[in-house]
Amino acid sequence: DLTDTNIRKVIGLLDSETPITKKQACEMLNISYNVTRLARIIEEYHEKKAYVKRRKSQLRGRPATKEEIGEIATGYLRGDSLQEISKYTYRSLAFVKAIIEKIGIPSRVLEEEDWIHEYLPENCVRSSFNKGEIAWSAKYHRPCIVEAELSVDYQAEQPGYSDVNYENKYSSKAYKIYVLTEVDDDNEHSKRKPGFNAYSLAYDLGSLKHLEEFGVNLESI
Repeated sequence: DLTDTNIRKVIGLLDSETPITKKQACEMLNISYNVTRLARIIEEYHEKKAYVKRRKSQLRGRPATKEEIGEIATGYLRGDSLQEISKYTYRSLAFVKAIIEKIGIPSRVLEEEDWIHEYLPENCVRSSFNKGEIAWSAKYHRPCIVEAELSVDYQAEQPGYSDVNYENKYSSKAYKIYVLTEVDDDNEHSKRKPGFNAYSLAYDLGSLKHLEEFGVNLESI
């Protein structure tokens, strides 16, 4: 167990008034008894902490670069938590939140609130989408692929579809979408990513095109 939390705990016990033995420290880390390896693990932990502190100090007060904004946007859209993004960008939680709000990234909600439709930032709002476009589902709080517009002509060609004119009924186009449930880095681009089929009105879909100017590769989400 070489997590930062556990290593920090072991270091604290080694430095306490009644310190544990190095053998006990190895047992807590779930490694074989090896004082050289133990010393290296502790040294690397301190070096890492010092590096993080130095990087945060160097970045403090500096505006976000285009690359940083792209990294934050990509991480958030792929499902990384704000804490994770803060950690690997060496930026504060408040800084990360501010970037997400400033550039108009659709927000996610807690799993227990998945039924809530989130409001979309203004620069995400669109009345129509193209087939194959990567968009955002305000209902499922996940990226999705627009597969087809549910036009009257399209429905007439598909078995089992009702003949509904969505623009007349809801004042909005409707789409068949494929919601991406997780990122699978092992999948080749040509393969189907994990997800499920769904349907959505245009006003529940958000465009992500504006994020491409920050270097976000929507195909990688």
